[in-house]
Order: sequence, then structure tokens, then C-alpha cells
Amino acid sequence: MRKQVSEACWRADLGAFRGLSARERAGFSVLLEWFENFRLRYSLEANREAAKVFWKDQVQREGACREQWQLDQWSEAIRWYLEWLRACEVDGQDYRSHVERARLAVAAAGGRRGLARRTVQCYAGWVGRYARHAGSARAMMEVTAATKFLESVVVDEECAYSTQKQALNALAFFFKQVLGVEEPVFGVRLRKTEVRVPVVLSKGETASLLDDLRVNDGRYWLMAALQYGAGLRVSEVVRLRVKDVDLERAALTVRGGKGDKDRTTILPRSLLSELGRQLEEARRSWERERAEGCDGVYLPGGLARKYRTAAKELGWFYFFPAEKASLDPVTGARRRHHVQAGVYARALKRAVGRLGMTKRVTSHALRHSFATHLLEDGADLRTIQEVLGHEEITTTEIYLHVALGAHGLGVASPLDGLAGA
Repeated sequence: MRKQVSEACWRADLGAFRGLSARERAGFSVLLEWFENFRLRYSLEANREAAKVFWKDQVQREGACREQWQLDQWSEAIRWYLEWLRACEVDGQDYRSHVERARLAVAAAGGRRGLARRTVQCYAGWVGRYARHAGSARAMMEVTAATKFLESVVVDEECAYSTQKQALNALAFFFKQVLGVEEPVFGVRLRKTEVRVPVVLSKGETASLLDDLRVNDGRYWLMAALQYGAGLRVSEVVRLRVKDVDLERAALTVRGGKGDKDRTTILPRSLLSELGRQLEEARRSWERERAEGCDGVYLPGGLARKYRTAAKELGWFYFFPAEKASLDPVTGARRRHHVQAGVYARALKRAVGRLGMTKRVTSHALRHSFATHLLEDGADLRTIQEVLGHEEITTTEIYLHVALGAHGLGVASPLDGLAGA
């Protein structure tokens, strides 16, 4: 395994890794070339112990004059290399099936290239399905088998257009980054599907749902009220940081939303006092984390390198932290994560069940209801587009189909006229 790693082209993975500037990538490359030459000269295996020996003997050797920025950059380069080694280790293991082997290979390739964790999970899931469809490791290496699988997703399963694109992107990643096929051509045409009318709660139903949560699941009531009051996606609610909630200006900043875009949205003034109490609760959790010596919250790769102490600052702490600290599954660091989206979703589902609602209510229905109620109250589409973070106005126009009054259908049933007569 270690021999395979020494011969592997880490340079290509470093070049494809996201979140590094050209200058950082060049610095990493210089240090890692130096480390590799040192390791091979003394016949050391590629592991953490070799990195420690190299750091003590070469970087911190007596008489060496190093600037602090060099030490910081080189330590980040070594850390990247060790994480890359961990991702490579799946290649030498003996797994039970070709399905699991394919999933792990995709996860390793995604990890080496710095893809978002949810993207890696999505791609690995699709490739696992494809592996089961193909039936064997040999069969799944054929582009024709991938084409048949994609055709079943489009034609037999009749998946939404966005789901079809997910499957196509996952298989393209698998063939390019795992199998080494430069330009795989899948002979399948994706099928456009019609946009569906979203599930929207009435104002009365929304109030009932929030009241039930406040009585039975108080912690999740504030999350639901904020999601409805500010028009947030569920990921934007749970990942909210302390620094992005401005109580004085009644404004909320969404960082790295869909499409990795930032935006500012409204903060309900009726929630300011409750949000202030939640801020104090988050502060107490942060103080406990500091006292216990935890490693700080998760930061995306680029931010973690640029702001090296930010992970332990209150401003970057999650506004809705989890109840307990846990181990990061990638780095092994002990940190306090945010409330899991699934836990929050189950709290909403329990409230819907208690109320006996027949609509299929998910957390996203609160965002749909926010936009629809704004439209019914006279807000213009362009403003709603901005606060929702839609790239195209056509996406926002879907709420015209469910809004009532002048901004919706704008007409009354003729039966009502007959009844009045």
C-alpha cells in the first residue's frame, strides 16, 4: 500500500484540490517535493511518523531561519498530505463487494479533490446504485452499462430533471476521477420535467404549527419560526453562525447558500428577544467548549487556512449548536457541530402529526409559505427573489400559481356569484 502511495500522483490531486490559491498550491508543491525526496532518501514509509521526522530534521533543524508564514504554510501542506494519504488507503483494502468498493473509491477521490461532504455522499450514493445495477466490477467499467443505468433513471424511474443531472454528474465523476476515462460519452438524453406547485401552508396553519412546536419542542420552535420568518433553506438555518445574526439592524446574512452565494435577508422583529436568549445559550455552549479544550467548529478549507484561529472564536460558533460535542468523521477532531437537519425535520414531522395535517409538510414548506405570504401581502417578485436568493426570476414566479388575491389568480369562482344572486 505505501509503495503504491509513493508512486501515486499526489501532484495531480493537489492541482485539482479546491480551496487553494495558485500561490498556496505552489508553496504546498515545493514543501511536498522536499518531503518526498527526504522520505525516499532514507527509505521511510509514507505516514505520520515520517512527516514528524522530516519536520524535526529538515524544517526545525538547528541554524535554519524560517519565517512564521513559511512554517504556517508548510504545516498546512503536511496536514493536506496526511489527509490525502488517509483518503488513498481505501485502495489497498479488501472489501466485501464491488458496490462498497465503488462507493469508497468515489469518497476517496472526492476527499482528495476537496469536494463538499454532501457532494461526495451524493456521488457515492449514485455510484453505489449504479454498481448494483451493473452487477459486477468488470461490467460497471463499461460506458454502455452506465448509459443503460442513466436511461433507467430517465425513462423507467421518471425522476425529476434535477435528479437526472445528479446521476449524470456522479457517473461522470466516477469515470473521470476513479476509472481514468478522460471524456466519457453517455448516449442518453435527459428529459425535462414540469415544475411542480409547492406545498404552501395558510397563515392559520403556519401559526398552529409554530404554536404546537413552542409547546412541545421549544428548541425547534425558534428554528422553525426563523426559517419561516426569514425564508431560509433548512441547511441555512442549521449552519447559521453567531456573527451572521445582527440583532441591532434586524438583519441576517446567509453565507455560502445554494450556489455558494451570500445574501442578506430580513430578521423578524418579533423574534429579536428570543434570538437574544438563543445567542446567550450559544455563548454558554462556546465557553464550555473552550474550557474543555475542544478543537473549535468546522470551517471550510479555504477559511480554515486563511483564518487559523477563527474556528475557536465565538463569532464562528454555530447559532444553533448540537447538544453534545462529537468527533469529526474526516479529521477526527473533537468539536461541537450544529443541530442536525434530520433531527429538526423529525420535530416538524411530529408537530404535523399531532395537528392532523393532511398536507405533506416538510421544512421547505415553511420557506414556500414565507414567499407566498409575502406575495399575498403585496411584496413584488423582485424583492422576494432577492431575499430567497433565486438566481432567476422564473424560479420565484412559481409562487404566483399558489398565491391568492391580486398577485395570484385574481378572480373569484362564478359559483360564488350565483350564490350571492
